[in-house]
Amino acid sequence: MKLQQLYSLTRQAIDRYHLVDDGDHIAVGVSGGKDSLTLLYALQGLRSFYPRKFRISAITVDLGFEGFDTGPMEEFCRQLDIPYYVVPTRIGDIVFRERKEASPCSLCAKMRKGALNKTAKEIGCSKVAYAHHKDDIIETMLLSLLYEGRFYAFPPYTWLDKSQLAVIRPLVLVPEADITGFRNRYKLPVCKNPCPADGNTRRSYVHQLVRNLEKENPGVKKRLFHAVLEGNIPGY
Repeated sequence: MKLQQLYSLTRQAIDRYHLVDDGDHIAVGVSGGKDSLTLLYALQGLRSFYPRKFRISAITVDLGFEGFDTGPMEEFCRQLDIPYYVVPTRIGDIVFRERKEASPCSLCAKMRKGALNKTAKEIGCSKVAYAHHKDDIIETMLLSLLYEGRFYAFPPYTWLDKSQLAVIRPLVLVPEADITGFRNRYKLPVCKNPCPADGNTRRSYVHQLVRNLEKENPGVKKRLFHAVLEGNIPGY
């Protein structure tokens, strides 16, 4: 995917779902994965020509896993001239060693988002941007159907009453394959995920399920995303 295509799809989502307002200070959650680095690149580029003026800061929540190196992300943000913050936590120890969670993802995500939102408020942000892409939306919908018995996917915009922050997802129209191509084309400094549960979760299972469905029935992902858009899910 070329840079102009990334800008175009990101701007379409921002305009369609009214994700950015004049004067916004947006915290971008940066994990070191290809998705969050692509989002950072896209928003920083859009700032130069988007009619509504906004600024961004990057925040990494360090879960405390051994070997996790934030250096490449710090250098990436320096090159893009984006303020960068690292939040040290013990989330990894709490989830895997103290609590010994059999299904750790839910608690980890809750604690990680709490740390991210707290820091975003402390540095004066009005919104937090997550790097969920088009495939994430499809997979979340299937996870909800298979394991909760409801038709749902997280919306492009969410207001959090408790923290008084808005959560936005500017990459909801960008397919994961395009993000992978963008990472390779622009040589983004992707960091390996040190989580012990990586690749062994329900989301990993559904991710592979969707890949198999698309291989056997070309166009399935397009139709599943259309179902989300037309399915009366709040926010779409």
